[in-house]
Amino acid sequence: MKLSQKTIDTVKRIANPVSVNAESIAKRMYEILFEKHPEMEKLFDEAGANHHKKLALAVIAFVDYIDDLDVLENTLEKIAVEHVKKNIKPEHYPLIEKSILKAIKDVLGDVATNEVIDAWREAFSFLSQVLIEKEKKYKAWYL
Repeated sequence: MKLSQKTIDTVKRIANPVSVNAESIAKRMYEILFEKHPEMEKLFDEAGANHHKKLALAVIAFVDYIDDLDVLENTLEKIAVEHVKKNIKPEHYPLIEKSILKAIKDVLGDVATNEVIDAWREAFSFLSQVLIEKEKKYKAWYL
């Protein structure tokens, strides 16, 4: 799977509002996720109160390098290892994706047009697939 140029351009176009609001988006994402899927909370029990800050930094990095993910290879590998250790499964990604898209809409308001949300949906689906593939190679080591 490859990201469309339209998606890359749209995500880059709103990079500043996303980056400025990344912590608020991340906090809101967890609120939505845990409200709609309380069973997910146990996966983040040991993450700490500032886990949203890690997510915010990851989102900012993804926005900055969406057109050159090779720059993020080491970061993506670390995220994949952490996800395997925390037992994040492929079926969790759609729940997280829906929650973060809603959080983007909630925090950015009118900036998060349908075009923007569609672009982020494609971008997060792409990133999810990248992480799922990386996680497959680590599962044998940690399970």
